Amino acid sequence: MAQVASVLGAAGVNIKAFSAPEVTGTGKLRLLVADLEGARTALKAAKIKFTEETALILSLENKPGALNEVADLLTQARINIKCGYCTPSREGKRAIVVLTVANTEKALSILRDQSLDEF
Repeated sequence: MAQVASVLGAAGVNIKAFSAPEVTGTGKLRLLVADLEGARTALKAAKIKFTEETALILSLENKPGALNEVADLLTQARINIKCGYCTPSREGKRAIVVLTVANTEKALSILRDQSLDEF
């Protein structure tokens, strides 16, 4: 993670969110960046292997059951969640949820009314 953060920082690429689960052996670092093209260029120049996938960013009410509502909508549409992580907003009234799913286009159409952004 230190190497990636150093390379992106030196390139002026802001990391908006990341997930780095504890694993044995080779792990996966998931990033949301402010400048996708800048990140691509910097990582390629540093010879750091990476893949890309679209992430869905939801701003949900920070209350019990809010994530369940989204998960239920995706389940009913038979869309698998591949990865997810979240954090409360600065004010604490909203939860910022990052999801990657098996069918992004279908998920976008289903979650349009859920304060959704696509990165």
